[in-house]
Amino acid sequence: MPIPMSVVDAFTDEPFAGNPAGVCIMDMDRDKQWMQKVAREMNHAETAFMLLRPDHVALRWFTPVAEVDLCGHATLGSAHVLWESGRMRPGDTIRFRTRSGVLTATQDGEWIRLDFPALIAEWTDVPPGLADVLGAKIVSAAKSRFDLLIELESEAAVRALTPDLALVALQPWRGVIVTAQAENDEHYDFVSRFFAPQVGVPEDPVTGSAHCVLGPFWGERLGQQKLIGYQASARGGTVRVELNGERLILAGKAVTTLRGELFA
Repeated sequence: MPIPMSVVDAFTDEPFAGNPAGVCIMDMDRDKQWMQKVAREMNHAETAFMLLRPDHVALRWFTPVAEVDLCGHATLGSAHVLWESGRMRPGDTIRFRTRSGVLTATQDGEWIRLDFPALIAEWTDVPPGLADVLGAKIVSAAKSRFDLLIELESEAAVRALTPDLALVALQPWRGVIVTAQAENDEHYDFVSRFFAPQVGVPEDPVTGSAHCVLGPFWGERLGQQKLIGYQASARGGTVRVELNGERLILAGKAVTTLRGELFA
């Protein structure tokens, strides 16, 4: 039986912007090797695999080369597909069971709100040679559960960054988040970019899980509970963050760009 597949651009309200995610609604439980092959075939930063259960949705995420523990944009895309396809009714709360525990999704008009864990970054010394790897002056460094967070001196420096990705891939983290406070912008509080060649994603267009770190980081710096981040990749995308202790809300919009069927 053919398996429904979609591509959803997440954290945007325009097609061909934001972060494209593959979304697969499985007909039965499948093994990890099969999911990894499908993710490699889709070749997006992440492909989400869902299995609908009576009281929850089992959800896993794969890059083209590895399974990951947390992914925001593919979760957003998964929720969008479930509501758009009628598998979930408007107003339903979706409960995803994942490797990072239970994550919920709710609707707020055109926005989808994801309840995710807040990831607190601890200050650390700047790794030797990292400034040369990134090709930029580093203001501060912090490490989270998955990633290294690097603060640069300006938004312009973040946007102009051209790191040596072969050397970034040698860093001992899932990825490197690079960020700065937004400059003279009424729409955003901070900007960021995310590089994860370690897991097969040279530059991720818009990274929900990175905002689980960026939200608490900039919330403390700016004294705000609600923030808006812009990920300044070539595609670009907007993430709203609301802090709530050990949890936070990531909110974004999504657009379906492709629907099809998987026969393999």
